[in-house]
Amino acid sequence: MRITDLLKSESIELGAAPASKQAAIDQLADLMEAGGNLVDKAQYKKDVLAREQEGTTGLGDGLATPHAKSAGVKAAGLAAMTVPQGCDYDSMDGKHVVITKVADGINKADQLIDEALSGKAPVYHASGSDAAEGAADVAGESIGRQIYKHLMNGVSHMLPFVVGGGILIALAFLLDDYSIDPKNFGSNTPTAKFFKDIGGAAFGFMLPVLAGFISMSIADRPGLAVGFVGGALAGTTGSGFLGALLAGFVGGWVVNKLKGASKCLPESLEGIKPMLIYPFFGILIMGAIMMFIIAPPVSALNGWMVDTLKNMDPSARIFMGIIVGGMMAVDMGGPINKAAYVTGTGLLASGEFHVMAAVMAGGMVPPLAIALSTTFFKNRYTESEQKAGITNYVMGLSFITEGAIPFAAADPVRVIPSLIVGSATAGALSMAFDCTLRAPHGGIFVVPTIGNPAMYLLAIVIGAIVGCAILSVLKKPLQENA
Repeated sequence: MRITDLLKSESIELGAAPASKQAAIDQLADLMEAGGNLVDKAQYKKDVLAREQEGTTGLGDGLATPHAKSAGVKAAGLAAMTVPQGCDYDSMDGKHVVITKVADGINKADQLIDEALSGKAPVYHASGSDAAEGAADVAGESIGRQIYKHLMNGVSHMLPFVVGGGILIALAFLLDDYSIDPKNFGSNTPTAKFFKDIGGAAFGFMLPVLAGFISMSIADRPGLAVGFVGGALAGTTGSGFLGALLAGFVGGWVVNKLKGASKCLPESLEGIKPMLIYPFFGILIMGAIMMFIIAPPVSALNGWMVDTLKNMDPSARIFMGIIVGGMMAVDMGGPINKAAYVTGTGLLASGEFHVMAAVMAGGMVPPLAIALSTTFFKNRYTESEQKAGITNYVMGLSFITEGAIPFAAADPVRVIPSLIVGSATAGALSMAFDCTLRAPHGGIFVVPTIGNPAMYLLAIVIGAIVGCAILSVLKKPLQENA
């Protein structure tokens, strides 16, 4: 017997959109009936659901194989359907599951493993909600935490475009000849134009991707297209990074409202919701909100902010450098660090390059300060910490601030304030030396693209030495701590 003898075309549905496990089984029973395999559909569904009570047929990786022996079956057969949006199939239902924060995987790894292996973890029972793949799980979290998770989903997807495109654009300016045509600097030579065009294309996705994936985090896949369009309009209307940020959250909200409004439609129209109703009305509403509500005030605010930063007096610039530089060391990859970094990358798109330079200087200092301290003040660290300190030279030079996290987690009271002062010093000096940075990442590898590179390196070195000195004074030798 071949599979084609059991699976008929009438029993296949592509692009189904069941909202729950129950709805998925109902639709599969309909397909089995359409294939002529049932004599009693109600009995068949009852038997399939009874089989699910014995243990879920959800296999994981997006696969499930609901089945049963039933008197309602006339002949053995198969039915199949794809569910692009996914649905909650309770695949972990009834199992011992440890549900925790991502941060606990770093800070409490041993404890979590012990809990999982003990068999004493709580038994998970699915709620039967219609949460689907792509939407962030934010149940029970504070509003602030939900906003942060949605924002980080957009930022994490945006960064590859910003980093790759930004470095290519920076290389275009490095390789170009300013004297040929100052107004066309960056595209005067064929080589420079090559890098500028490719980098500009990649950088152009920054705002649509940011808004699209924020919206998707809120409203699942139907939110993606709506957010993308909102982000694209943020670019064309001049509302920039702030406009795209708002577009992402508004787009997700609009799609969720459309989902609620379309629940009154008959079940036969379920399949066209994600393909027609959500994108058509979502993009239409998003476009109207962007053009008439968000863009006018945000474009004006964006222009004022960029002009203010460009015309800021030196003392105010230095203070700005202290703030963004210090923020990079507060939580080293956490919300405050990301706020400073996103501010710098957002201003890059608006043509302001000083803040990004201060941000990267501040982000490079923490690992370098740790590395210096473990090298020159070995009696304050264990042997394993000294070995880990060496790797922080590479991480610091590569602008990977997270290299300092293990040291900060082990001794936050002494380490974090020391690193904040060092990073703030580097950020302030970067501003004072009028350094600029067109690439949003790269560390030491993009120094040739930096405005005033020698003084920029000096700012980082001074910041690292300051951080190292304070840290080494606060940390006592291990014998004294014993």
